[in-house]
Amino acid sequence: SEVVLATAGYDHTIRFWEALSGICIRTIQHPDSQVNRLTISSDKRFLASAGNPHVRLYDVQSSNPNPISSFDGHSGNVTAIAFQAANRWLVTGNEDGSIKIWDVRAPGVQREYDLKTPVHDVIIHPNQGELISADQSGAVRVWDLGQNACTHALIPEDDVPVRSVTMASDGSMLVAA
Repeated sequence: SEVVLATAGYDHTIRFWEALSGICIRTIQHPDSQVNRLTISSDKRFLASAGNPHVRLYDVQSSNPNPISSFDGHSGNVTAIAFQAANRWLVTGNEDGSIKIWDVRAPGVQREYDLKTPVHDVIIHPNQGELISADQSGAVRVWDLGQNACTHALIPEDDVPVRSVTMASDGSMLVAA
């Protein structure tokens, strides 16, 4: 099967490429702002773009270039974005220091966490009951969605921002940089 690469950036354009040939096969304009992050749903149907201050959801299986949903509520750059495994909700992080959980089916904030420091990355643990964030203060935080609270915070090195986090698919290893 064909490998497709989606890219975006400061030119307000999302591009889809045939990865092996390098041919651009589709573009979508993102007129409101630059695109800081992209993420694809596990079923490969939806592409979410994080901008300033909006998140837009596109149906990549449709030829319609317009977003099918908008998630508004952040102030400033949305710098982190992740889909839940069943694609029912999105998690976003922002330079304003907030993490928001959104219902994809009826766009609205379901939960919000205030870190008081810019958020660089968010991921959802494979158990779907926790999310992990990386932030400007240098912390990697674990948020228990059942308790609706931060249950662990690890600061690997004082005053060194953590820019990204990822996790093994079985949840056995967390990697941060």
